Amino acid sequence: MTTPVKQHLIDPEICIRCYTCEMTCPIGAIEHDDNNVVVNADVCNFCMDCIPVCPTGSIDEWRVVETPYTLEEQYEFDELPEQAEIEAAPAGGDEGEADPIAALLAEAHKGAGGKARAPLTAAKPAVNMYTLGKPAKMKVQGNYRLTDDPSHDVRHIILDPGALPFPVLEGQSVGIIPPGQDAEGKAHLPRLYSVSSPRDGERPGYHNISLTVKREDGGLASNYLCDLEQGSEVEVTGPFGSTFLMPNDPNARLLLICTGTGSAPMRAFTMQRQRGGATGGMTMFFGARTPESLPYFGPLKKIPEKILRQHLVFSRLPDADKEYVQDRIVSEQDEVAEMLGDDRTHIYICGLRGMEEGVELAMTSIAESIGQQWTALRDVMRDEGRYHVETY
Repeated sequence: MTTPVKQHLIDPEICIRCYTCEMTCPIGAIEHDDNNVVVNADVCNFCMDCIPVCPTGSIDEWRVVETPYTLEEQYEFDELPEQAEIEAAPAGGDEGEADPIAALLAEAHKGAGGKARAPLTAAKPAVNMYTLGKPAKMKVQGNYRLTDDPSHDVRHIILDPGALPFPVLEGQSVGIIPPGQDAEGKAHLPRLYSVSSPRDGERPGYHNISLTVKREDGGLASNYLCDLEQGSEVEVTGPFGSTFLMPNDPNARLLLICTGTGSAPMRAFTMQRQRGGATGGMTMFFGARTPESLPYFGPLKKIPEKILRQHLVFSRLPDADKEYVQDRIVSEQDEVAEMLGDDRTHIYICGLRGMEEGVELAMTSIAESIGQQWTALRDVMRDEGRYHVETY
C-alpha cells in the first residue's frame, strides 16, 4: 500500500495571481502558467517561507494524498479537490498507538493560519476569466489625479471593457500587464490592483471598472498606469479573489480600516451600499500622511454620517503629533467595542502590510475591555466570513 503524504496546494479560487509566493520560494517549488499558480510536490520541502507573504491565504492549503496531484492536474484546477478518504495501513504498533493517517489529516486541515471565508450573503464571484495568455483588452476612459501632495501622486483610472463580459464584485482585484519585456526577455507578469468601483460600474449600468493607483518611484506598472491617456488600450487579467467580498445583507455593519490605496475596495463597498440602500451603517478608519495625500478626501466629506462614519487620521500634520489608524481605533474604543459585540459586524483591513500589527494590538486591547480574547473572537469572525485582511 502506498504511504499517504501531505501535499501543499494553492486554492485557485482565492489566489489573486500576484506571484509573490513564486518569487519568495527559495527552492523554486512554485510555478505558474496562464491559468494557475501551483506547487511542485517533487520539490517542495515545506519550508513555509511562502505562507506569510501571501495576501489572501490561498497558499495555506494542504491535502493528504496517496499519490500527489501532478503539475498538469493542478493547472487544470478551477477549485481545490475535496480531501479524499484515505485508507490507513494495518497498524504495526501497540494497541492505542496514535493513527498516523489521522495525525496527517489533522495537520493538513489545520494549515498554518486561519482560512479566509467570504461573507455568507456575498454574491458568487467570477474568477480568472481572463489570463496571461488571453487577457481582456480595455480602453482608458479617464485618468484623474486624486491628491494634491507632489510626493503622493495617486490616480483614479477608469477602464472600459466594451462588449467583453468582465463581471467584478466589490473587493475583487484585477491584473494589469505592463507592456514590454523584463531583463530576461520574458513578458512582464501582471501587477494586481483592487477594483474601486461597484459591481454595475463606475457609472451605474455601464459595467466599467476603476482602479486607485499610486505612482511609485521606479514602479513599472504604477508609472505605466499613471501616465496612460484617454483612449489607451490596457491588457487586464482576472478578476481575482473570492473572500474579500461585501455582504449583500443590507443590515450588515461594516468596520473599514485602510491606509492609502487600501481605500479602493472601501470606496467600492460604500458606493454599492449607497446604491442598494443598505441600512446597517459603516465606520471607517482611514490613514494618510496629510489631507492632501489622502485619496478621495473631497468626495468622502460629502457622504452623510448616517451612511459612513469617518475617522480620517493623519500622521504628518504640521504642529501635531503623529497619529495612525491604530491610535484612533484605541481612542474610539467604545464605538469599536460596541461593533465587536454585534454579530452583524464585518471587519475589512486593507493597506500596507506594516499596519496589521498595530491594528491587531489595538483590537486586542479593546476586546479585553469587553471581556473577550481577541484572537478567539477574530477566529470566530473569520470562520463566519466576517473578518477580512488584504495587505501588501
